[in-house]
Amino acid sequence: MTDNNKERKNDYLVFDISKEQPLLEFLLENIKSESRTKIKATLRGRGIKVDGKTITQFDYLLKPGMTVSVSKHKRDDQILKSRYVKIVYEDRFIVVVEKNIGILSMPAGHSTLNVKSVLDNYFHKSRQRCTAHVVHRLDRDTSGLMIYAKDIETEQVLEHNWHDIVFDRRYVAVVSGEVEDEGGTISSWLKDNKAYITYSSSVDNGGKYAVTHFQTLARTTEYSLLEYKLETGRKNQIRVHSADIGHPVCGDTKYGNGDDPLHRLCLHAYKLCFYHPVTGKPMEFETPIPSLFKSLF
Repeated sequence: MTDNNKERKNDYLVFDISKEQPLLEFLLENIKSESRTKIKATLRGRGIKVDGKTITQFDYLLKPGMTVSVSKHKRDDQILKSRYVKIVYEDRFIVVVEKNIGILSMPAGHSTLNVKSVLDNYFHKSRQRCTAHVVHRLDRDTSGLMIYAKDIETEQVLEHNWHDIVFDRRYVAVVSGEVEDEGGTISSWLKDNKAYITYSSSVDNGGKYAVTHFQTLARTTEYSLLEYKLETGRKNQIRVHSADIGHPVCGDTKYGNGDDPLHRLCLHAYKLCFYHPVTGKPMEFETPIPSLFKSLF
C-alpha cells in the first residue's frame, strides 16, 4: 500500500457488516457522536462508501461481509463559514453557538448581519428543513454563548420555562477601576426611557426587578476582571449594574466612563447550563475567558 492510500484510508471510519440492515439504520446505531441530521447530510454529501462505491440512498440494504466507510471530513455544505458565529453543539431541536462581537442576535432595521440569518443560511445549505428561532439575546457588542431553537415547539418550551430550564448562566467582564470586594450582589429596578437608555432605581420605578451576583477573579489598580451570575435576565442588566457600583464595563459607550483598553465592549457570556427542552438532559457549555481580557492582568 502506498503512503497516499494510507492517508486516504485514514480519512474514513471503516466498519465490517455482520448483519443485514438498511444503511441509515446502521449508521445511526454506529455513529453515536453525530445527530440524525448530520448523518443524512453526510450521505447526501457523498461521504459514505459501501465496498468502495459512493452510496447516497438512505435505504440501501447492507449485507454481511460488506464494508462501510464513513468520511471523517465534514462535507462543504455542512460547514458553517462565518467569522461571527461558531456552532458549539447541534441536534435536531436546538443549536448552541458562540457569537462574536459586531453581530446582532436577530434581524433589526436595515442591518442584515445577524446570527439568525447566518444560521438560516447554514440550515438551507445543509438541507435541514428548519429555521433558527430566537430564544434570548446578546447585545451586538457582547460575545459568547447562545441557544437557538430549530422549531417553534422547542422555542415555546424554552421561552415559557426559561427560568426553570437554564440553571447556570455566567458572564465575564473587564470593568474600570479596582474592585476591592471579593464578591457581592447588586439589585435594583430597571426601566427604559423613551431613548432606550435603561435607568436603575433602588426603589420600584415601575420597571423590572433585577439581581446580579458578582465575584472578583483578578484586579490591578486600573481594571478588574469580574464573573457575573445572573439571577434575572433583564436588558442591559450587567452593564447598568456595573455602572451602579462605580465600575462600568470597559468599552461600554452607553453606560461607561470612557475607559476602553481593548477597543471592544469587554463583556463575554462564557457559561451556559440548561436542561434540554425536549430530553430534559443537563447540558453544560463553557468557553474560555477571552485571552484579550486576561492580557490586562
